[in-house]
Amino acid sequence: MKNEMDMIAFGPVPSRRLGQSMGINNIPPKICTYSCVYCQIGRTLNMQVERMEFYKPDEIFQAVEKKVKEAVEKREAVDYLTFVPDGEPTLDINIGREIELLKNLGLKIAVITNSSLIWDEKVRSDCYKADWISVKIDALTRDIWREIDRPHGSLKLEKILDGLSEFARRFKGEMTTETMLIQGINDNIEQIEKISDFIAGLKPARSYIAIPTRPPAEKWVKPPAENMINMAVQIFKEKEIPTEYLIGYEGNAFAFTGNVEEDLLSITSVHPMREDQVREFLDKAEKDWTVIQKLISQDKLIESEYKNKKFYTRKLHWRE
Repeated sequence: MKNEMDMIAFGPVPSRRLGQSMGINNIPPKICTYSCVYCQIGRTLNMQVERMEFYKPDEIFQAVEKKVKEAVEKREAVDYLTFVPDGEPTLDINIGREIELLKNLGLKIAVITNSSLIWDEKVRSDCYKADWISVKIDALTRDIWREIDRPHGSLKLEKILDGLSEFARRFKGEMTTETMLIQGINDNIEQIEKISDFIAGLKPARSYIAIPTRPPAEKWVKPPAENMINMAVQIFKEKEIPTEYLIGYEGNAFAFTGNVEEDLLSITSVHPMREDQVREFLDKAEKDWTVIQKLISQDKLIESEYKNKKFYTRKLHWRE
């Protein structure tokens, strides 16, 4: 059995967003400000909004430093040190100091937050110290936010959104957003328009549209249909938001292997491709449309329409 200190740092693990990422578990499981219906870790065991010390900053630094040294000895690359615990990382009152200490290792620091405490000026000040941050925006409507994220009763959506706007104005690093779409709740045009309008104002480096790909906290949670995912991506892009989706295929996204079918599935697991883009891709590979017909017949590719244009998206087989 590993002791608690050995569980603080883990990885490095491959991440499409962060390359080789070493995770930092600075919050014991599962202490959070939310109890999201889609959470892969399950329901929150201890819901709180009060920041506190869980570990000493030196303990975090030593655990991560040890893990980094082990990775170097094994010749494993580490691109980011990422605060991604089994709870909300900004509940850690020492996170700002921990970021300062970890920068002595010469690596970039990332924080993946649910944004719930970003209204707090002290939390924003701590997060300004990171190089990369992902903020979560699942809803712009209070009732939808409560239904999906199930926040601590003291939290106010309006304050969180104001805090996000202030953070985006002042943050000097790379900020991305993540929006989890749930079938029948926030995967309709009205909700996606509201979310994308707000995110466009933040001017993120990139926006990720996510869907549940692992067993969620609540069994009724389902991912949207592929055509709704495509619609969401297109609405975001119409507002000039650089957008990708996260649907569980990290693998060799964007890697051109020389195998046309594999390459198409790799790309369409990240971006829906318009028909003209697919045809151009096939021309370069000296292949014809029978490749697409084959992938559709094999239930590997989905054809959908948005504003009279056809798009192709990888089939989500895990849905079954």
